[in-house]
Amino acid sequence: MTDEPAVLTATGLGKRYRRTWALRDCSLAIPAGRVVALVGPNGAGKTTLLHLVIGLRTPTQGSLRVLGEPPGKDTTLPRVAFMAQERPLYDGFTVADMLRFGRRLNPRWDADLGEKRLAALDIPLDRKVGQLSGGQQAQVALTLALGKRPDLLLLDEPLANLDPLARHDLMRALMTAVAETGLTVVLSSHIVADLENTCDWLVVLNRGRVQVSGDLEELLRCHQVLSGPAELADRLPEPVSVIEDDRAERQASLLVRAEPSTVLDPRWHSRPVGLEELVLAYLRRPEAATLPRPSLTRI
Repeated sequence: MTDEPAVLTATGLGKRYRRTWALRDCSLAIPAGRVVALVGPNGAGKTTLLHLVIGLRTPTQGSLRVLGEPPGKDTTLPRVAFMAQERPLYDGFTVADMLRFGRRLNPRWDADLGEKRLAALDIPLDRKVGQLSGGQQAQVALTLALGKRPDLLLLDEPLANLDPLARHDLMRALMTAVAETGLTVVLSSHIVADLENTCDWLVVLNRGRVQVSGDLEELLRCHQVLSGPAELADRLPEPVSVIEDDRAERQASLLVRAEPSTVLDPRWHSRPVGLEELVLAYLRRPEAATLPRPSLTRI
């Protein structure tokens, strides 16, 4: 259990567009100071959730609190930054114009931070946005978000359409900002490999529902892959939950959830599970869930 304060809490949250539910019965709590991987396939509801958090959409059902208040409040908006997948920059503006635009819109704007970041990246302030590469545009968009000095930063597929080097540079810049400021980041993606080694909290959305939510280290610790005789697969101890079951005629390979202290038949061979392997196993089995996670106190 943990007493970490939550920057974002949702209870029974749902959003419906006409007859289609984009999100339904979503409950989660995200602690402060974490880098959160929000993962799931396209259409899982990731963007809808982020739009609800930033106040661009209103819930159909349930409750949502951001920094202790309903989303979109005048008191919380200056403390939340959002970087959309499309990176809505003005192609005809110079980079300096974009920084001035950010300063006029945000009361907590840090002009020094923006100029120093872009100078370190060798992005000229007099260059028009439309003349920048995709990676440079992403860095300008991230600079605008960080210049707001947010307590909560929401990034919707920020690595989409970037080459490997640009993805690496953007993630390195983001991790530097987290280390320097301690802000909470929610980073959505359907490419799990891009998030490994950067995120410490995992939320898996599947078919509009929260399927997994929790501390990443704890989740990996409580899951393992077992290999052994197929006859053992139906005789697992009761605390063990099978997430994925792959059997041949005589052999079985199971991805299971179990405490490391659980005593298993010595004929099982056990190995740790990786992040991508864990996420894919849950996505293949929508009825499985790892909920609830540690209780959190609100701000």
